[in-house]
Amino acid sequence: MLLLVGEAIKGSEKEYTSGSINKAIFLLSIPMILEMIMESLFALFDILFVSRVSVNAVATVGLTESILMIIYSIAVGLSMATTAIVSRRVGEKHFKRAGDAAFQSILLAVILGGLLGLVGFIFAEDVLRLMGGEPELIEEGKGFTKIMFAGNLTVFLLFLNNAIFRGAGNASIAMRSLILANGLNIFLDPLLIFGWGPVPAFGIEGAAIATTIGRSIGVLYQTYHLLNQRGIIKINWENVVIRAKTVIELLKISAGGIGQFLVETASWIFLVKVMSLFGSAALAGYTIAFRVIVFTILPSWGMSNAAATLVGQNLGAGKPDRAEQSVWKTAFFNMVFLVLVSIVFFTSADPIVSVFSEDEIVKPIAISALQIICFGYLFFGYGMVISQAFNGAGDTKTPMIINLFVFWLIQIPLAYILSVTLDWQHTGVFFSIAFSHSLHAIIAVLIFRKGKWKTMEV
Repeated sequence: MLLLVGEAIKGSEKEYTSGSINKAIFLLSIPMILEMIMESLFALFDILFVSRVSVNAVATVGLTESILMIIYSIAVGLSMATTAIVSRRVGEKHFKRAGDAAFQSILLAVILGGLLGLVGFIFAEDVLRLMGGEPELIEEGKGFTKIMFAGNLTVFLLFLNNAIFRGAGNASIAMRSLILANGLNIFLDPLLIFGWGPVPAFGIEGAAIATTIGRSIGVLYQTYHLLNQRGIIKINWENVVIRAKTVIELLKISAGGIGQFLVETASWIFLVKVMSLFGSAALAGYTIAFRVIVFTILPSWGMSNAAATLVGQNLGAGKPDRAEQSVWKTAFFNMVFLVLVSIVFFTSADPIVSVFSEDEIVKPIAISALQIICFGYLFFGYGMVISQAFNGAGDTKTPMIINLFVFWLIQIPLAYILSVTLDWQHTGVFFSIAFSHSLHAIIAVLIFRKGKWKTMEV
């Protein structure tokens, strides 16, 4: 076991189209889980330090990230397409074409990430105002929002570069790049927020500066490995050509992926808007709970990403049955993990939340969120993996349609009815999240079993 862990962490670009499926899941999942745990730790430490500034500071983070998630959904959609195409080419052993796809995805990331970041920077105050931020919150938090938008390009490149590595079967480089980026952020956060010696205290803006610096260093690390010519994916001057066919294929597949996350993110924004009706304390409690939940959801995404790579490579190698077996096994492991987490959340919500806030209004709301939302974890485990399996096959349209139905037609009306019409307030939002994500998983499993994803052409 220890040898396998060491092999997984050390990493190398591999084709997982033969041999033990359990071993393939393990070798891919371990670095992806560690990668996502590091991302989760970043989120937790970020909110831990920001919560020491003020309630408005925590609420600002929640409002800003709810909008940034729209932008990130574009990066996620592009990364889905990148992983699907790169993994398919690797499975087919067309490594030159995999490098071509990698360059086109990076080019798209630079263009879109830069433009969206500029627009967000210019209209940062309007974004906070649109999301229901109070004047005092806007005045205190506008600098944070501006810096986060200005550093948007680094997020795009982190997502896209890591998608390339995952598609090539080398999840360990993706893991190390995020460990580096988020490790620096965790170190710089308290230094720049509170100041030390000659370093001034930037307050909440320091959190945004630390995040941007850390992510920028992570991108430089990724770039080095993409250009050093040692792996399956080699980007050199031969690849630096705009290939219209590849770009169109990337955009076509990513459209469904972007749609998935835009639909889901838009529903989350509505939930944040509903929470803001009950004041900054409710919004802060929701933000703290959300960050804690992310700590467990992101490692689960690590396993889900492993399923996407296995599906792409095995379909490319003409082994659809092996691809399906990989998905069911990964989903089961993910479900077991999240059920264990839900037990911890339900029994230990109070001490967990106490780490972040002892505010007599904020704390009970955060505890309520953890205990209610964790009821859906049994289903979350399957839903996340199945959705990524569709994406790994290049079928991003199906998960988008499921998201549209569940999150817009079910979750949004349900959240409003429970919280406002029935006056459950913030509790209504939490119940709507648990129910909707459980329904999402059930629908995804039923459609996946039909097997149409096995015939997708990429």
